[in-house]
Amino acid sequence: MASSSSSLASKPFFGASKLDDSCLRKFSISTVQISFLPRTPKKLQIHAAGSTFGTHFRVTTFGESHGGGVGCIVDGCPPRIPLSEDDLQFDLDRRRPGQSRITTPRKETDTCRISSGVYEGVTTGTPIHVFVPNTDQRGHDYKEMSIAYRPSHADATYDMKYGVRAVKGGGRSSARETIGRVAPGAIAKKILKQFSGTEILAYVSQVHQVLLPEDRVDHESLTLDQIESNIVRCPDPEYAEKMIAAVDAIRVKGDSIGGVVTCIVRNAPCGLGSPVFDKLEAEFAKALLSLPASKGFEVGSGFAGTFLTGSEHNDEFYLDEHGKIRTRTNRSGGIQGGISNGEIIKMRVAFKPTATISKKQNTVTRDRKEIELIARGRHDPCVVPRAVPMVEAMVALVLVDQLMAHHAQCGLFPINPMLQEPLNEASIEPDNMAL
Repeated sequence: MASSSSSLASKPFFGASKLDDSCLRKFSISTVQISFLPRTPKKLQIHAAGSTFGTHFRVTTFGESHGGGVGCIVDGCPPRIPLSEDDLQFDLDRRRPGQSRITTPRKETDTCRISSGVYEGVTTGTPIHVFVPNTDQRGHDYKEMSIAYRPSHADATYDMKYGVRAVKGGGRSSARETIGRVAPGAIAKKILKQFSGTEILAYVSQVHQVLLPEDRVDHESLTLDQIESNIVRCPDPEYAEKMIAAVDAIRVKGDSIGGVVTCIVRNAPCGLGSPVFDKLEAEFAKALLSLPASKGFEVGSGFAGTFLTGSEHNDEFYLDEHGKIRTRTNRSGGIQGGISNGEIIKMRVAFKPTATISKKQNTVTRDRKEIELIARGRHDPCVVPRAVPMVEAMVALVLVDQLMAHHAQCGLFPINPMLQEPLNEASIEPDNMAL
């Protein structure tokens, strides 16, 4: 510091031939003393992971199957969106247990309560807290699971990871946790509908060996009423009856079967998703494979596309009557290069059989002894009908999070009208928002 001061004082400053004492006092360089304290060791801190999803529209779920209740906290929701508990209850009712003979007999109303983030019927932009109490608990049904592990469940792996677990109902590994996904998914669907007219519809396309042919469903005209017209949530009445019969046949045997849920997105804004690691299909894959019992994921032609050549599989571009770029086919499933291209997004999620009831299975105990176990409790003979609103919710959460990310990066300045289109072509009408 001393050499710098002397160098400064010996040279003309801003054209002055000589620096007098007043100038030196005015422009003197202050010295700052920094002291370093001895480093003290800190206690090891572990940040629990796995219960939060999203970056801009951020959802954290909480609760366990047989605890006091389950729910979520939603952070990043835009303000001034009309929202009530009824908006969430519709999808929660579609997810809840005890809907029909082909779902788990557990009786829960799944009535939700919003305790923050909404004021006088509109969102405030602050965290939204949603809670659903557990009311129909039967902890004694899980006595055997405190001793031995159910095959193909999370019992053993939770013990291996944490050294402790909530035995009753599977704790956090229970599908009851998905209440905390379906509720914010309903909010996300409302935002997408108001902003860009985006619609998300999922339906059951396969139950065990009953496969719904693709040409039996028109994705351009498919409606929620068609999906909700039967207890298995298949929009084709003939195949719905076949699926219900398959579930009934296995249900009376105390066994279970899996299936596939197909989900479509209409009017998704172009440009959602980012290269390279945040491709839209990669975001969908993570979201949907995080659902309980999910074991497979496809976009567009999926694995079937491997039977085609490139010339057969490629989606050719053309200009429609409005001068808009479209594709003649949609084998890419509305996503090209990891980014949405304006066509209908189509994806499928495969769900495994989840439980066997009243059937002996070989397993091991927590103290490493081989035994036979008869699992008790209440389970879905086929999870796919109740998985439909769960799939819609996760797709909605991905889309709204990606929409907010795209708007933040690409909406800061005016678009290039030669190459881009406005995000919200189905723009928000004034009556749709609380101003």
